[in-house]
Amino acid sequence: MIAIKGGHILTMDRSGSIDNGVVLIEDQRIHKVGKALKIPEGAQVLDATGKYVCPGFIDAHTHIGLEEEIYRIEGDDVNEISHPITPYLQAADGINFLDLAFTDAMRGGVTRTLCMPGSANILGGQGAFLKHLAPTPGEMLYRHPWGLKAALGENPKRVYGGLKKTPNTRMASASLLRESLATARSLIDKEDLKARETYRNSPLFRVLNQEMPLLVHVHRADDILTALRIKDEFGIDMILQHGTEAHLVAPELVKRQVPVCLGPLLVNRAKVEMKSVSFKNAARLADQGVEFCFITDHPVIPIEHLRVCAALAVREGLSEEQALRAITIWPAQILGAGVEMGSIAVGKLADMAIWDGHPFDFRSQVDTVLIEGCLWRNDHE
Repeated sequence: MIAIKGGHILTMDRSGSIDNGVVLIEDQRIHKVGKALKIPEGAQVLDATGKYVCPGFIDAHTHIGLEEEIYRIEGDDVNEISHPITPYLQAADGINFLDLAFTDAMRGGVTRTLCMPGSANILGGQGAFLKHLAPTPGEMLYRHPWGLKAALGENPKRVYGGLKKTPNTRMASASLLRESLATARSLIDKEDLKARETYRNSPLFRVLNQEMPLLVHVHRADDILTALRIKDEFGIDMILQHGTEAHLVAPELVKRQVPVCLGPLLVNRAKVEMKSVSFKNAARLADQGVEFCFITDHPVIPIEHLRVCAALAVREGLSEEQALRAITIWPAQILGAGVEMGSIAVGKLADMAIWDGHPFDFRSQVDTVLIEGCLWRNDHE
């Protein structure tokens, strides 16, 4: 058993904040949380006196290990641009689980990420839900595959238009996505499919059966509305990625209960679609009742700065409580894992970080990270 004692616990649960609290961890899960709990004899004790204990942060949109920061060719496996429709690709097959970014993530209190292919293709492949610490690299896969990456708007147009191939317009991009879903729907109940047809369409079958969501890269309001029309036509689950102008169509998102993985925000206006990028957009979504979380799009923003994005959104009108939720329990819920993680509560996986100050204070550093009870200590080097 592991016992964390004496810290200021930000549970992100109905318990709220607990001063001088105790967290007991047994068999990878949280056994008890509260004040003045008896620590069993023989427990490994972590003294968090004067420190903050938070749930592990979750980044719901990254390319961690798939697009490495150092290796421009050897470590760039994020976009397969041989064809605009590649749903059968799996991010897990391109991830370097020894990427330095996994350690960087823990230094920023980020314990889990969703890693996905890039946005060059209309359908780019399937994501992998990762934990950043495990007994072996292969065990870092938490859920795999999880989610099918799609993209609308500027990126597929730029990539394939430059190659003089379809899609060259937004109309063609939407048509290719519809055609892929319609074809898969026509095949889904056939019993005599060839192995190749089954393999190439199985991710779309899972989306159509609502077994995993379509993760749609969209920035502009018009592309968001196109994505929502496709959702309505096929009755699929959808999570918007980036959503720079999502606040402009918030009522449509609320009506359909479509969440937004918002970001990257700590960037310049790198392209036309991002002219409205602003930390104020988080408060705008919250005020209109849109479910959202913050993302770094690592390596666009280094993953350890997820908390910085949340803190800057507080400066621009989001409440501190909402900002903390947007990197803990809200991404957990958006990724369908809210019963397992995202808050410090009895029965949940023991994912948390001990900070030497409040995580929104830029001077604060992580002292210790636990992921399913596995310990990592920051050497601050």
